[in-house]
Amino acid sequence: MNSRPRIVLPPAYLGSVSYYVCLLNFPTEIEQFANYSRQTYFNRCRIASANGVMDLTIPVENPTQKTWVRDIRISNHGNWQMCHWRAIEAAYFSSPFFEFYQDDFRPFYTKKHTFLFDFNRELQKTVLNIIDLPYQITYTENYEKNLPEGVIDFREMMHPKKNNVTLQDYFKLKPYYQVFEQKHGFLSDLSIIDLLFNMGTEARLILKNNIK
Repeated sequence: MNSRPRIVLPPAYLGSVSYYVCLLNFPTEIEQFANYSRQTYFNRCRIASANGVMDLTIPVENPTQKTWVRDIRISNHGNWQMCHWRAIEAAYFSSPFFEFYQDDFRPFYTKKHTFLFDFNRELQKTVLNIIDLPYQITYTENYEKNLPEGVIDFREMMHPKKNNVTLQDYFKLKPYYQVFEQKHGFLSDLSIIDLLFNMGTEARLILKNNIK
């Protein structure tokens, strides 16, 4: 692509590799005024466990159908943080770079957080710092159902249940080393932590090379 359009993304919990391809290669805006809907990557990420793909889901307090995503509160009942961190440890303990990066992520699973949007944003800042990308993301100022001409709407694309936009039109997601690849084959487009823990400092180059 000679001229890269602006992209609007949904907020995401430890977003996928394709999500970070967008952040690294396109001018990007993140939606904060969409109404919350269940079963999205806003409170879910996917990692590679010994048994295959594993979903990690953050519990949220019961919102109304018209609650903006930026106002969704995390439900801190139960031990979701401990469960998520134990799952991440079990999945990536033997990966080449887990020990190198674990201290960057562990605090997110010990400190209590109120708003999911803020939690995701701070995690995102941590990831961008690791891959040496300045935090230059902007956020929507209101909700627009139909975006201006020339702006690509990925708000519904990165969704576990939908595929309204074909990723392959924009990205060529290339395989990289994964700990359990011999057992499960390459598992594409998992959470960015899968790329970081397996490939370390090569992650930025891989993200750059995944753009058409």
